[in-house]
Amino acid sequence: MIESLLVANRGEIARRIIRTARRLGVRAIAVHSEADAGLPFVTEADEAVCVGPANPAQSYRNVEAILAAAKSTGAQAIHPGYGFLSENADFARTVEASGLIWVGPGADAIAAMGDKINARNLMAAAGVPVAPGTTDPATDLHAAVAAAAEIGYPVMVKAAAGGGGMGMGVANDEAALRTEYDKVRSFAERMFGDGSVLIERYFPRVRHVEVQILGLADGRVVALGERECSVQRRNQKLVEESPSPAVSPELRERFLAAAVRAGEAVGYRNAGTVECLLDPATQEFFFLEMNTRLQVEHPVTELVYGVDLVEEQLRVAAGLAPTFDPDALAPRGHAIELRINAEDPKRFLPGPGAISTWNEPAGEGVRVDSGYVAGNTVTPFYDSLMAKLIVSGATREEAVRRARAAVAQFEVAGPKCNLPFFAELLENEEFLSGDYDTGIVGRMR
Repeated sequence: MIESLLVANRGEIARRIIRTARRLGVRAIAVHSEADAGLPFVTEADEAVCVGPANPAQSYRNVEAILAAAKSTGAQAIHPGYGFLSENADFARTVEASGLIWVGPGADAIAAMGDKINARNLMAAAGVPVAPGTTDPATDLHAAVAAAAEIGYPVMVKAAAGGGGMGMGVANDEAALRTEYDKVRSFAERMFGDGSVLIERYFPRVRHVEVQILGLADGRVVALGERECSVQRRNQKLVEESPSPAVSPELRERFLAAAVRAGEAVGYRNAGTVECLLDPATQEFFFLEMNTRLQVEHPVTELVYGVDLVEEQLRVAAGLAPTFDPDALAPRGHAIELRINAEDPKRFLPGPGAISTWNEPAGEGVRVDSGYVAGNTVTPFYDSLMAKLIVSGATREEAVRRARAAVAQFEVAGPKCNLPFFAELLENEEFLSGDYDTGIVGRMR
């Protein structure tokens, strides 16, 4: 096993990785910005290094400072978490060129999946279903209009280098396409340094279902079930559950087989997620993207499959066999994750602030992965995620009951918090039925 691990991230995911590292006897090293010096992940690490000011470009995305911290602390490996540098192929290459172990997929796989158009084409060639769309970037508005006419409206306009629900727009006709194309292209150039745009079919009623894959050290790719991610605001997830209430055993078999083919097509190693759109009317699904990292929502898979995905990531990176039997994977029970954000529960606008009260729920089937405690401050410099409330039960109904009780017990005061939204969602008949789609939040508002 790896002996020392630098965690190139912050907040709840850094704290969660550190927890597993310490359980395994791996020396855990945190890097942090000046703004995060008092957060739990810093104090719980065996060693911590400040890598710059609050601005992520000068700290958590500062490659030179992170590598210098790894060198000064004698780190053997780097785990990037999610966000920041986690899907940066150049960073992965630099880490390995520095003689360190990269806890993630190879740089070539990251690069191949980072470009949405290239990823679509690779998946289509591998026999993974893809939605009708462009096979090359729509280089100008004329090309975008021509592509949309061939695909048929409505269409999704997407940044080819985007991710995390950013850089997307829907056009129901040519007039809207002209507006959305310019908007998405401009956003993509600013945010990703790449203005490439793709056009693909938009499904008005659709579910967002993803599959957790793990590329093992021996070269095999295995799938650890699916997660339902259809409760979203602004194309960003708020709730995830596993198994998906929309997926039958026959559909699950097709989902998992397609995800394994996707991983095999790029020689995938370590943890990753194959995201798909599911048309509930036809039971057809289409490849959306592959996230070449650990997902925010990985805990629901851990609870349903009885694995520690961070431990498995470390084992793959070290060339070790998994702790589980790859031929005997089967879900048990049901798990739901709620993302507790510092945001208005009605309009979902960020609301950072000092935390005066922080009381986490506890009990059977309740897990909280948090990045903060009372006395900390949620600053405006980073994502609004404060914690993840994960509940599990023998059935979906039991998991929902436990979620209701846990939400009622969770006390947060100071910053704005979306806990009231979850209390509302957990009483919503559409959600309770399991027959919901990505428009559920809009219908609640």
